[in-house]
Formats: sequence, C-alpha cells, structure tokens
Amino acid sequence: MNQREVIIAEAVRTPFGRYFGGLSKVRPDDLLGFTLAELAKKLPNFDLSRIDDVIIGDSNGAGEDNRNVARMGLLLAGFPQTIPGVTVNRLCGSGAEGIIQASRAIRSGDSDFIVAGGVEVMSRAPWIVERTSKEEPNSPKYHQSTVGWRMTNPLFPSQWTQSLGRCSEEIAERFNISRQSQDEWSHRSHQRAAAAWEKRLHDGFVTPFGDINLDESIRADGTLEKLAELPSVFSETGAGTAGNSSPLNDGSVAMLITDSAGVQNLGLEGVGRIVGAQVTAMTPNEFSLAPITAIHKVLARTGKKISDVKVWEINEAFASMVLSVLHEIPEIDTERVNVNGGAIAIGHPVGASAARVIVDCARELKRQGGGIGIAAACIGVGLGVALVVEVKG
Repeated sequence: MNQREVIIAEAVRTPFGRYFGGLSKVRPDDLLGFTLAELAKKLPNFDLSRIDDVIIGDSNGAGEDNRNVARMGLLLAGFPQTIPGVTVNRLCGSGAEGIIQASRAIRSGDSDFIVAGGVEVMSRAPWIVERTSKEEPNSPKYHQSTVGWRMTNPLFPSQWTQSLGRCSEEIAERFNISRQSQDEWSHRSHQRAAAAWEKRLHDGFVTPFGDINLDESIRADGTLEKLAELPSVFSETGAGTAGNSSPLNDGSVAMLITDSAGVQNLGLEGVGRIVGAQVTAMTPNEFSLAPITAIHKVLARTGKKISDVKVWEINEAFASMVLSVLHEIPEIDTERVNVNGGAIAIGHPVGASAARVIVDCARELKRQGGGIGIAAACIGVGLGVALVVEVKG
C-alpha cells in the first residue's frame, strides 16, 4: 500500500503568556478548548464529526489538565461528543509527539483527519503532596510541578537529576561556549521575535485571547548590558541566567492534520508537509545534545542533507543548548536558525512548544518560497526530537 502524504491543513495558537501573566487565570482545559474552537472557526466548511482523533501534548497532567486534557478540551470546544481524544507526554517534545502520532495514523491510512497540538499552563501547575498511606498526612511534604524533576527516585545518579539548566550549562562548559555568546543569542532571540510581531508575521496563526494579543515574554527593549548584569542561577559562577534561558509560560497550539486529498477537499493550501520524524535518547544529563542525534537520524531516514535545509527551528530551552547543537553541527548556517526568534523570547509552555516550532518552521518556509526545514527540540531525561518539514514552492 502506498503511504499517503501528511499535511498540516490549518493551525492556530494562542499568544504565549508569561508566568502568572495574562493567561494565568485560565485553566489548561479551557485554554485548549478555546484553541480548538478557534481552529474550527478556520475550517467553516469542515464537518467536525470527520475528525478521527484529537492528540494533544501536555507535560504536567497533575492539576486541571488531569484525566486526559485532550478529551476535556474537545468537549469544552463544543466538538461532537463522538470524537475521541488522547493526551501524550514526552515532556518538552509533547506537542511534537502529538503531531508525530497523528502523522503515522494519516500516513498509514488508519485515519483521515486528526487534530494535534499541545497545551501547558505552567502558572497553574499544582503543588503535589506525597502519599504513602490511606490516611491524610499530618505534615505533608509539598513538591512543585511547574518544571523539572519532582519526587525523584533516589536510585538515579545525582548528575542525572540536576536542574535542566545546570545540565545544559555543563555541556556548554565542555565546548567552551562563553557567557557572552549565550547572552548574545538571547538578545538576538528577543530582537528577532519583536521584529516578527512588528512585521505581523504571526497573522493567520496566533489568535488573541481576550486582550492578550501577543507573546508576553518578549523584551524588545532588552540590552546586552542588562543581560550581562544578571546573576548565575544554575550554579555559583555558571553562564546560565534567567536572561539566556527560556521563561515559564502558558499557551496552546492546535492543528488539523490530513493528507493531500483531505486538503484539496477542504479547499486549503495547507501549512506544510511532515516528511519524517525521529526521537532519540542519550544519558539523561546530556539531553541538550540529543537534538543532534535526532537531526542526523531524521535527515538520513528521509534522504536529506544538512545542505538541503533552508530553515532551522531549534527550540530555545537554553541558549547554551542551541549553541551546543550549532557547535556540534558546524555546517548549519546560523542565519537560517530561528530567524523570527525562539523560545527564550517567545516563551516555552512545555507541552505546546514543539508544536509551535513545527508550524513556525513551515510558515517561514512558505514565506521564503518553499523548501525543506528542520524543527527540533531538546527534551528532559536525555531525549531529543527532530522533524523534516517541507513546503512546496
């Protein structure tokens, strides 16, 4: 049986809100419901009952996003109750994982239309209490669930369970990547992200939520001098700071994935084609290197070369992580990387970020007249993901 093309037919996202900012009063299931409803508005001639599944990435699942937020979100959006939903968790790659699983179902012919994406409201991540008995604890021990390890198994080596920032910082130290270069990358991200909004490049993708109509973490007025003044946050004298790391954010992304016949029947141009995807793994504390192996593997699987890639979107969990990838793949032209800014400025709502990166890659390819792109992300606990995206000129 011939495999079908996989095409993102249409996509929408909310602005990414800052930590305890404009979206922090919104439950994650409500935010997802809003995003799905906005996607439906962009498909006025589409019978929603034709959706075979809704696959949503979400990395927490411990609070209001519990009990399968994908299903909750589609019900809140007013989708037909006959549509199933599933929530997937691959930490920072969760949104990409939703798209990957949808792509496999479309490519194989198991499904015709799938909605995929991701959601995370990090502002509302709950405190978690350990439970070891049926009785309520007299002196509960609370754990934050916003980001990183929690209730960590003591069998894991301590170097594995350091903060993600310190792990990425250690890799950058190995490569002699300076604090100045990390701050410069951060400043670049903010400047480019601000310019993209000024040029209205997000029109048709980002939809306002109430009076929140742009990504809240962008600092257009930031300077290298201000970044240089920030203290180390992951170690006493390390290069990692709040300024050259991604912030904590709230946001949601959704898209309709189908094949070429589905796009044609809907009368849409389509956003872009998913050519292939790979997830790779390595030692947990070296997660910032995992995108490298994912990139090499997906290029090999799809018969592409680095020289074929016109646009690179590498999720900026930390400037140190992106610069480590570029250090190890020097053939990448940095001017083609995150041309409209990255997560350091735009924000990193963990479950949604990788989905945003994939759509931004396709949209930038379309602006440049088509071609091949790579969308990649590092993932905690030693994982990395990379997808090959294509837009035909």
